[in-house]
Amino acid sequence: MMDREQAKNRIAQLNEQIEYHSRRYYDMDDPEIEDDAFDALTRELRELEKAYPDLIAPDSYTQKVHGSADHRFEPVQHEVPLDSLQDVFSYAELREFDMRVRQTVPHPVYVIEPKIDGLSVAVEYRDGVFFRGATRGDGLVGEDVSHNLRWVDGFPERLQTLIPPQRLIVRGEVYMPRKAFLHLVQRQEENGEIPFKNPRNAAAGSLRQKDAAVTRARGLATFVFNLQMCEGYDLVSHAESLEFMREQGFSVIPFYKKVRTIEEVIAETERIGSIRHSLSFDIDGAVVKVDNFADREKLGVTSKYPKWAVAYKYPAEEKQTTLLDIEVQVGRTGVLTPIGVFEPVSLAGTTVSRATLHNQDFINDKKLGIGDQVVLRKAGDVIPELVRVAYHGSNGVFSLPDKCPSCGQPVYREEGEAALRCQNPSCPAQRLRHLIHFASRDAMDIEGLGPAVLDQLVKAGLVHTADDLYGMNQPTLEMLARLGEKSAENLMLAIERSKQADLSRVVFALGIRNIGQKAAKQLAEHFGTMQALQRASREEIAALDGFGDIMADSVVRFFALEPSRLLVERLRQAGVNMECRTAAPVGQKLAGLTFVLTGTLPSMTRDEATALIESHGGKTSSSVSQKTSYVLAGEAAGSKLDKAVQLGIPVLTQQQLEQMLAE
Repeated sequence: MMDREQAKNRIAQLNEQIEYHSRRYYDMDDPEIEDDAFDALTRELRELEKAYPDLIAPDSYTQKVHGSADHRFEPVQHEVPLDSLQDVFSYAELREFDMRVRQTVPHPVYVIEPKIDGLSVAVEYRDGVFFRGATRGDGLVGEDVSHNLRWVDGFPERLQTLIPPQRLIVRGEVYMPRKAFLHLVQRQEENGEIPFKNPRNAAAGSLRQKDAAVTRARGLATFVFNLQMCEGYDLVSHAESLEFMREQGFSVIPFYKKVRTIEEVIAETERIGSIRHSLSFDIDGAVVKVDNFADREKLGVTSKYPKWAVAYKYPAEEKQTTLLDIEVQVGRTGVLTPIGVFEPVSLAGTTVSRATLHNQDFINDKKLGIGDQVVLRKAGDVIPELVRVAYHGSNGVFSLPDKCPSCGQPVYREEGEAALRCQNPSCPAQRLRHLIHFASRDAMDIEGLGPAVLDQLVKAGLVHTADDLYGMNQPTLEMLARLGEKSAENLMLAIERSKQADLSRVVFALGIRNIGQKAAKQLAEHFGTMQALQRASREEIAALDGFGDIMADSVVRFFALEPSRLLVERLRQAGVNMECRTAAPVGQKLAGLTFVLTGTLPSMTRDEATALIESHGGKTSSSVSQKTSYVLAGEAAGSKLDKAVQLGIPVLTQQQLEQMLAE
């Protein structure tokens, strides 16, 4: 047992650690430790404060609601606080909760429901119409995410009743279904990005986006689980409120059960735990609530938790096994990913024999080698992950190869990245992605040559690299499924037309790492021909406006690869243009001015607006800074507009830009 001074020091240390990890989890959506490790820290803090109550500080983590409002969004004051629940980790603690309840309410009725693992939000309706949605934040103040919540399945735009409440506030949990989470993580890993650690953080990161299109694409959903306010309706119990919300069109928690004894509570908690791995969404516990609202009023709340509810947290399941092998896969963006092959173990309801080992940094950090005894678990009960090494074998630390396993070309690790990457445009593992990019609208703009047709061509062995497209013939195209005579004829014409594309499009179509449309245009205009660009030095390229060492290295490295040089030569022989044909500016009215574009313009795309600005001698940039001359803003302008206002940079509409050019 610690003495008082030791307890004081440990409490201070725990508060500091917990606050740090709480910010990583709730505010940054990027946790460094797993939920069970965080729970262990908070449990230790509660136990020490229980033993030494005089050491409880007003700002202790146990006395506050975690989370905070995000400065990127407008703050929203919650009219009804969004309290968190006290966590319990054993049936003994559940029985203690029941005893405390019965001291005030002798014959309680409980509702047990799954604890959805997501981001808590409150959504308000006025006169039956969606008015506003906000995250929980610190329980008192959250952030306005109304625009994004409209794209989340489960919140109706209008209540389904003839006489709606004047005001209705419901509380729900926004979550990412497991299938959507796995798809998102796969895309992130293929792109060499750091994937979300679990569905909860993926949901939080997806909802708190300035660009609603990102939120919309992530496949979020919600379960509503609490009625915060309902003017004009006299509801007496939680179960009644759940059915009321279901009738209004909300997606309500998928199941719940009313019981009267603590043994029934424990039995239902065990049942939910037994099916949790078969659900299509993540739960991290079961919630036990007193059903009757009048009974809740009698029980009241503490400074942090309601006294009428607790959340039972399920322990994480871990298994020890042997690392049999490490396979290196090449993703469609060229990222090399080590995959651990394990002696199969049963984990969280499925047999696990493989898991990603992320990158060389992860392997080095764990000092991981083939033959090691390792401990596995499922992150968020979904994705198998290696937690730690139980003890090491004799094979030493594994090293990823310095050549691509798919094509044998050298691999590179760029500054600031953890991933090793193959940049060979002819790499078989990246073939389809490269071809889709080559034919895309912003590159060679080959109309009709979409992903489905390209996939057929690749699977049929007709196309291996981009130059093969220029050797296609109409009868061969007609043989492909769902491609008739007219479609094949139009596609052949589109392929032929693409030969006349400007050099800037050809450079962009090559898919050089870190080189986007704007950079490709600069390279084409500065060097004039593909041959001159291929001969350019790192220093010459880095000296271009907006370029730097990383972009210059990418270009030089790309053209140093023999397959890249062969591809360019075969495209040249096929008749593809290799010279810059960009028209000279029609005027210099915008010379010396830099524009940043944001939002949706009334009658032109951003590409068209960029072309208009550049044709009059102006420049465009992707970020707002003191060097920005004007921000061209359209509908639904985002953070760039906010920053322009902060810096005092003039903001133009499309009409004002056109007037400027007409003067």
